Amino acid sequence: MAGRRHTSNRVTIVDVARKSGFSPSTVSIVLNEAPLSRYVAAKTKEHIRKIAQAMGYRPDAFARSLRSRRSHTIGVMIFDISDPFCTLILRGIEKTLHPTRYLPIIMDAHNERKLFEGYLEMLLDRRVEGLIVVANWLFAETDLLADMEKHSIPTVVIGRDLTSSHISSVLVDNAVGAYAALDHLYELGHRKIAFIRGPASLHDSVNRWRGIEKFAAERELELDPKLIRELPEILEANSGFDGGVDLTADLIRSHQKFTALMAFDDVTALGSLRALMQAGVRVPEDCSVIGFDGVPPAAFCTPAITTICQPMEEMGMMGTEWVLKSIDKDEDRNASAPVLKLLPPAVLVRGSTRSCITS
Repeated sequence: MAGRRHTSNRVTIVDVARKSGFSPSTVSIVLNEAPLSRYVAAKTKEHIRKIAQAMGYRPDAFARSLRSRRSHTIGVMIFDISDPFCTLILRGIEKTLHPTRYLPIIMDAHNERKLFEGYLEMLLDRRVEGLIVVANWLFAETDLLADMEKHSIPTVVIGRDLTSSHISSVLVDNAVGAYAALDHLYELGHRKIAFIRGPASLHDSVNRWRGIEKFAAERELELDPKLIRELPEILEANSGFDGGVDLTADLIRSHQKFTALMAFDDVTALGSLRALMQAGVRVPEDCSVIGFDGVPPAAFCTPAITTICQPMEEMGMMGTEWVLKSIDKDEDRNASAPVLKLLPPAVLVRGSTRSCITS
């Protein structure tokens, strides 16, 4: 009906005061646990709290934040929430925030730099007290992250090393993981190994290849250039899988013999698995395949993919704990050095790898 005012059924402090028989100021002091509440008698506090609970009173978080000038919110920026790499990291973030008073504001940038930057501005406008960025391999660095630090907002990136840009970072030790992957294949007797590297501009790709070269040098294992391919610099969500399909098919067409294939990550390995099976190459009987990351889809295919498992939930928890501690310290973060935390990976052996059987 025109002109009718919207009325709310929300129980207010005035309602509790009227029901309890005490003044709104006394009720406010008790329910907000203000310093003056220590001067209120215990029986009075108990009576007010019971009345408030019976009436269904809930404190107005928005009004409280205005009074305290604290939002108690943490921005969580996901570069692509559909990327399986993000799922367990998000679980770690939420587990850590759940017992606290901080509420996550989760935003998905859909791998778009402009959208990412626009969301960062929105988070600044909403006065988030901390920022956690979950970066996949398509993540494009942005100067706006430095702006978050300028605003003294504790910021951490999970999945990429941005310490050179003065941003604290949590990620797996990529060199150690790649070393372990090649060691696994080597111990199974594989010597003719094909590789699909990540894009050349990607730090993860560089570090993983460094681990591969380190192992090869120690064991005098030949890295045959004819068996090495590199993912293109294509910023699309499916580029890893498509690259795995195309580059593995190219390896097969080259007629170069290989008994194992090491993919840049699990999504690429899934593409490689499809190309091998389409070509009639049995996995693992004819060719072993190993990936990197430990994302859930790698366990659901046939055969399940052996992988280097990143402690993704722990990475999410560690990054969140760092942000919360930085908020509590309330220190001049511009004067402190960025923190880099490298977590060790683990080999997760599944059905896609087996001992090399040469005829």
